[in-house]
Amino acid sequence: MKFLAVHPSCLMYSKIYLRLEPLGLELVAAAAERAGHSVRLIDLQCESHQDFFRSVQRWQPDVIAFAGNYLANVPEIIDLARATRDLLPDTFICVGGHSVSFIPNEILQHADGALDCVLTGEGETAIAGLLTAISQNRRDLKQVPGCVTLGHRGPPPAFVKSLDDLLPARHLVRHRRKYFIGQLDPAASIEFSRGCPWDCVFCSAWTFYGRNYRVKTPECAVEELAQIREPGIFIVDDVAFIQAEHGMQIAEAIARRGIRKGYYLETRGDVLLRNKEVFKLWKRLGLNTMFLGLEAIDEEGLKRYRKRVTLNKNFEALEYARSLDITVAVNIIADPSWDRERFKVVRNWCLEIPEVVNISINTPYPGTETWHTESRRLTTRDYRLFDIQHAVLPTKMPLAEFYKELVETQRVLSLKHLGWAAMRQCAGIVVRHLLRGQTNFLRMIWKFNSVYSPDLQLADHQQPTKYEINLPPPSTTTVKRDELYIHTTRGRSGREIDHHTEDFVNATRMGTAV
Repeated sequence: MKFLAVHPSCLMYSKIYLRLEPLGLELVAAAAERAGHSVRLIDLQCESHQDFFRSVQRWQPDVIAFAGNYLANVPEIIDLARATRDLLPDTFICVGGHSVSFIPNEILQHADGALDCVLTGEGETAIAGLLTAISQNRRDLKQVPGCVTLGHRGPPPAFVKSLDDLLPARHLVRHRRKYFIGQLDPAASIEFSRGCPWDCVFCSAWTFYGRNYRVKTPECAVEELAQIREPGIFIVDDVAFIQAEHGMQIAEAIARRGIRKGYYLETRGDVLLRNKEVFKLWKRLGLNTMFLGLEAIDEEGLKRYRKRVTLNKNFEALEYARSLDITVAVNIIADPSWDRERFKVVRNWCLEIPEVVNISINTPYPGTETWHTESRRLTTRDYRLFDIQHAVLPTKMPLAEFYKELVETQRVLSLKHLGWAAMRQCAGIVVRHLLRGQTNFLRMIWKFNSVYSPDLQLADHQQPTKYEINLPPPSTTTVKRDELYIHTTRGRSGREIDHHTEDFVNATRMGTAV
């Protein structure tokens, strides 16, 4: 069968600071290839909706699978699925991924026939069985693990037996030089472990994996790393090097093979302090940047988010990372209850420290504890706004003032590391990137004001009570405000199908598209 894997467009944060390789989708595509199917992959972070429709029309895949890892991408996915259904009514269309795995019935209900199923759980274990079942009888998918349709739910999804069995189909991605994170440009992604043993209230990793924690053997991890051409590597593990021995063995194997890369990883402050020698060795191997999710700068906030770490430990971890001369990026969660004084306190603290600080908004997400405890307080069901850059819970200040304080805080913090000052400090890095033809990092430096704006963020909330979607004509879908989510064909670039793409779809239907 012909299988097309599709990654949706960039979300707000990733329009500036990073654009990551679609590793999860590459793993699903690899599983489909191993099962003998003809596979293609299109990443709408790097390509346009027109590219997608052109590929669909020319190749006419039997099955299309969208990656639904982020709730904010769901409206775009369903718009694309509806338009594709009009173009290829016999193509099987599904979605899988982290977020949709928690709410498959809601996704299917709103898709209203545009999606044939939601594939829950780890896609690598189920995709081959789904494709086999579709080829035999697409109306009978009851025995496919993790498969949910409007009429039934299949057996529970199964975990991958061993991460050693997974090798992503990186050869299917056409624009590999467009992936970057911070100074690592270009950068590939790699996975050494899955799962997280902690239970933070805002995170769904521990509920998705059921507290299950698995690692890839050092031999397989380093063999995969050796095959990657990109000089930068983003380690996607939810918490890197929880097991000191595992992290040390991978590092020692990398050193023996003489692999030289730049690395970016995410970990916790208490893990860093517990496994100091591991991170010290990784620094010598090329560890460039470390992301620490502090989340709060007070004990009360840490308890609220159930971080299970003290404020002193977090500050001690920052000091140790500085001693290693590692660039540290930290995240602080802005609660909708914040007032001007709270923003000021956080802003001043962030300016006093040398670390890169990101501010995200406390957002209930499918699979998180807050999704269950706070959903009754949601002020919107527009899934596009669930991107941790919009407030979807009631704010203490008027919403316009909340966004003004938020963006001003983010702008002040970004100026520490972006703009002309950063250009002078990073001149050598920028020149090296330019000599390799890489411009992602350079473009990032000046993009803040074009993406972050209080007026634009406030305008994203202003949706009409009733409107129609025509993708492509004559198909018409009416979406009402009280439904599960709201989406339109107009608005901020990259979040939905724009009118240029509508014209292309219409031309495709008439056979006049080039």
